Amino acid sequence: MSTEAPAPQPAAEKRLGSLIPKVPFWAQILLGLVLGVVLGWVARSGDVGWLLTTLDKTGSIFVQLLKLAVAPLVFFAILVSITNLRNVNNAARLATRTLLWFMVTSLIAVAIGLAIGLITDPGSGTGLTPKDGAKPDEAGTWLDFLTGIVPENVVTPFTELNVLQIVFMAAVAGVAALQLGEKAQPILDLSRSVLELLQKALWWVIRLAPVGTLGLIGYAIATYGWNLIGKYATFTADVYIGCALVMFGVYPLLLTTVAKVNPLQFFRGAWPAIQLAFVSRSSVGTMPVTQQVTERLGVPKEYASFAVPFGATTKMDGCAAIYPALAAIFIAEIFGVHLGVGDYLLIAFVSVVGSAATAGLTGATVMLTLTLSTLGLPLEGVGLLLAIDPVLDMMRTATNVAGQALIPVIVAAREKILDRDAYAAAGGDAPQGAEADAEPAPAVA
Repeated sequence: MSTEAPAPQPAAEKRLGSLIPKVPFWAQILLGLVLGVVLGWVARSGDVGWLLTTLDKTGSIFVQLLKLAVAPLVFFAILVSITNLRNVNNAARLATRTLLWFMVTSLIAVAIGLAIGLITDPGSGTGLTPKDGAKPDEAGTWLDFLTGIVPENVVTPFTELNVLQIVFMAAVAGVAALQLGEKAQPILDLSRSVLELLQKALWWVIRLAPVGTLGLIGYAIATYGWNLIGKYATFTADVYIGCALVMFGVYPLLLTTVAKVNPLQFFRGAWPAIQLAFVSRSSVGTMPVTQQVTERLGVPKEYASFAVPFGATTKMDGCAAIYPALAAIFIAEIFGVHLGVGDYLLIAFVSVVGSAATAGLTGATVMLTLTLSTLGLPLEGVGLLLAIDPVLDMMRTATNVAGQALIPVIVAAREKILDRDAYAAAGGDAPQGAEADAEPAPAVA
């Protein structure tokens, strides 16, 4: 007679699984951050070249994986989002309101950046001189910006990762699909399938964020340490304070007075996207999470699928508003150039019109060179900021993504299409993606 033990029952397995504590995604990120700082100091203080190389490669591979999906993700996300507008009432009105609010919040952000820069004089007392700077390999100009929107062919924008041109082609394809109607349905079905495939693959990369954080932070500490940050202490503090004022001051004020919703619920719901943006330094890489949390905040899916991809490539309060304003003042002080009222107005203009130049990728060099060239400031000033850029980019990108989730909520609330019950419940559970049965999504603290 057989004496084999009975197979475990599914219910028993479930109870056993519930006894094993699950580490929230935010805790994994924090652990990666702490370990990265520790390993970075070890690599900096000791003769452990292999550790420095490992940290560098770990962070670089994580960023490369994010960038790998950027070109096709942007193209299909924009294409599908434009065609989804046909399912929304007053689509043109929604698109116009979205763009207007992008501009309004960018103006507020650049005004805050200018005010902080004028009050603190971030370039004074740094010990830096013009000879410390170096021209960047590539610089953005208005001519390049305007003529560079239209690509020469359909391949180069994807191989060179020119997001602005990719957005242009996607917009043209989306409008053409709307005009064709049913004839374009097979292409649209394929595009939606490809977009879901890309988002699923990107979720796998997102789950590596704690490891990527360890490598990125560790390499930054090992390479630069705190001595470099000390030279840029005022400028670094200005960027973080400016972003914090926008994210935790202006945004809650707009949510309370314009959308008439609870700001705390917004941050609870949007936090998975904000924290991922902080460590990944990529608005486009964070885009699937941003869209997911925006929908969970009660924004209709058809509208969110347009507003979020559009914002991920054009809505940059951190990189295209606060940072260029402060950087222009910083560089002008180092090079002894006086800026007048007209120059400050030019900075505001560039910030609003040139936001798409940042492309939603890590860093904001293109936007900065565009601002400097418009003001006639030396492009060598960019070289002064490249070393400190990774530290600044984390907070800038987090602010970008918070704004990208904020505007759809405001517009939806103003247009009375926001699901306020869903908004009130947002943040109660971890967001679940379309692939939730296979890939767990980041949890909320």
